[in-house]
Amino acid sequence: MQIMKCFFRLAAFLCPVFAFTQSTYIPLGSKAYDFIDRMEIKLQDNRNLNFSSVKPFSRKQIVREVEYLDSTRMTPTDSALGFNKYGDRSDLILTPVDEYNLKSLLMNNSEWVLTPRPEFESATPFLKYFYKTRANLFELNSTDLFLAINPVLNFHAGKESNNSETILVNTRGINVRGLLAKKIGFYSLITDNQERGPKFFENRVNQFRAVPGNGFYKPFRNHAFDYFDARGYITFNAAKYIDFQFGYDKNFIGNGYRSLYLSDHGNSYLFFKINTRIWKFNYQNIFMELMPQFNKNGKDSLLNRKYAAMHHLSMDITKWLNIGLFESIIFGRVNHFDFQYLNPIIFLRSVEGNVGSPDKAHVGIDFKANVAHQAQVYGQFLLDEFVAKQITKNNGYWANKYALQLGFKYVDAFNINNLDLQFETNMARPYTYSHNDTTSNYTHYNQMLAHPLGANFREFIGIAKYQPKPKIYLNARIIYFTQGIDSAGRNFGANPFESYLTRPRDFGFFIGSGNKVNCLNASFTASYELRENFFIDATALYRRYKTALVSSLNNNTSMLTVGIRWNIARRDYDY
Repeated sequence: MQIMKCFFRLAAFLCPVFAFTQSTYIPLGSKAYDFIDRMEIKLQDNRNLNFSSVKPFSRKQIVREVEYLDSTRMTPTDSALGFNKYGDRSDLILTPVDEYNLKSLLMNNSEWVLTPRPEFESATPFLKYFYKTRANLFELNSTDLFLAINPVLNFHAGKESNNSETILVNTRGINVRGLLAKKIGFYSLITDNQERGPKFFENRVNQFRAVPGNGFYKPFRNHAFDYFDARGYITFNAAKYIDFQFGYDKNFIGNGYRSLYLSDHGNSYLFFKINTRIWKFNYQNIFMELMPQFNKNGKDSLLNRKYAAMHHLSMDITKWLNIGLFESIIFGRVNHFDFQYLNPIIFLRSVEGNVGSPDKAHVGIDFKANVAHQAQVYGQFLLDEFVAKQITKNNGYWANKYALQLGFKYVDAFNINNLDLQFETNMARPYTYSHNDTTSNYTHYNQMLAHPLGANFREFIGIAKYQPKPKIYLNARIIYFTQGIDSAGRNFGANPFESYLTRPRDFGFFIGSGNKVNCLNASFTASYELRENFFIDATALYRRYKTALVSSLNNNTSMLTVGIRWNIARRDYDY
């Protein structure tokens, strides 16, 4: 915790002296991300959107790009008349649905919109002071203070086959964001939740002693869980190109549905982030305080800590190609940060070697290529460790540990407006993300920091998103994976919480080694936006899970849920 206190003191010192305009961030899971994805691919040569590998996005930067797009966009009528506003980008056309999403994005980030927009205002405010604008329950926008307050609600109920209990998600809360003199940004989200998910969700909670995506929880009635989710951060800018963020929330590094570096699947964590954006480079440093695995056994006690440092550098090689470099260290000390990892511009692996190589080190490379204003190819490669002479022998040596992602996005597929397709494959060798102790593994609060499956898996994902009308959202997703899980009490490298020293042998480890699992998870969601950020959802899900050796683990289930949500992302069971 000392490192976070030092960061906070430094921030307090620098903020009033050097602060420039500063922004909060668009929450992960927001509907805005699908639109931003489309615009990045369509624009192809837009430099700021090409840094989209690190999320969440700055509201200010996204609004600047979208306002530029809004001021120069070509409508279908312009195209029919042969009018070209884009020079060499004459094929860039925004559909009516795109224009709706563009205005929605600006409306939900109005503190950075330069030109007044009368259409953002409500025709009939509620009780004079509420919903004066269409996006926010309460909004105050004065010279030195912007404040937006919104309710958060998610209520879904349904039935699962072979389950007499009602599937239930019940979330109530509030989020607040603001700017002080456009120099200091702040954000807070607080929700109270009760959840009874499908049986495989309950089994996962019981296995890992954690509710996916959340922290501390309590049992609630029959086979349900009660948990409180509180997040918050402050932001400021200490120089023209350098942004600071300090808080308790989540981050995501990557361009895919999954991330092999850092995902938002697990619980929030305390972090200090430095993001430097200049010329063709974007460099991000994240210093994190994490929780090693634990079992409270019903007793209140102080949990230990572990720590992490992550660096990601992305570079525009050309107008359409972006390359990223990644490195991370996770280390366990007795509740204190190792200050040798504090240097934001040093190669972390060299520091780890100098202190005796006790820690968990990863390096990686990623890329993103936008093609023909309609497609994107992306990928990640993460290296844990390897022995070169063993790789060529293809003998399944346990220490050859790495993960790989390759994906493809196709917008306006087959010339159907606002039909977007995505295909992605991920794999991780056995024992990737594991360590020789049970503290410095690639986990936090009894959950994975990267891919939710852990390791020893191969996964295929297909996603279709279609918005036929401005307020109608259709989403179909198919996930198929194979994985080798532990068998007869032996560690086959799927579970990062287990030390790799407990492996049963040194050779013969391939993806699927152990008790081989085959799983199909297919879902379809239809949503209608009744008013801004208020959705009515209906979801159908089918999951088939089959193991080779333990038939009692086999499970086929189907589920149907309906409900409403307000200012919050969908709750997905995608594992």
